[in-house]
Amino acid sequence: MSRSPAGSFAGDVSADEAWEGLSSEPQSMLIDVRTRAEWAYVGIVDLSAIGKETLLVEWQSYPTMAVNADFAEVLAAELDRRGVGRETALYFLCRSGARSLAAANALADAGYDRCFNIAGGFEGPLDEGRHRGSVDGWKAAGLPWVQS
Repeated sequence: MSRSPAGSFAGDVSADEAWEGLSSEPQSMLIDVRTRAEWAYVGIVDLSAIGKETLLVEWQSYPTMAVNADFAEVLAAELDRRGVGRETALYFLCRSGARSLAAANALADAGYDRCFNIAGGFEGPLDEGRHRGSVDGWKAAGLPWVQS
């Protein structure tokens, strides 16, 4: 996979590692790339305890799950509008880590230096009872989140 000379996919991190990075680096940001339906019905990360908000930008749109062809451009414009530099740590989150990996790579390809994928996602994989949220990910780590 080709990379922009300035950008790089920084790798996978756990939810706890993402929380630590978000807490310790003032400019770092969390980008939730799930669908509007997931945000509304499953919940979103709550960063209020560290004085931040989650940036919500769909990688794919429900119900067709078509990839947002303008994702990198839309997100880069929003980051520029907020004064977020290309060297800022950006943490990408989806349900289980697949869409967020693709999104992190897309933004790295657009020239951002520190794009991290939260490998366990928000809900993580299915457990033995075919439920999400208890094996891995943001919820299973006991990190803050809210439901609308």
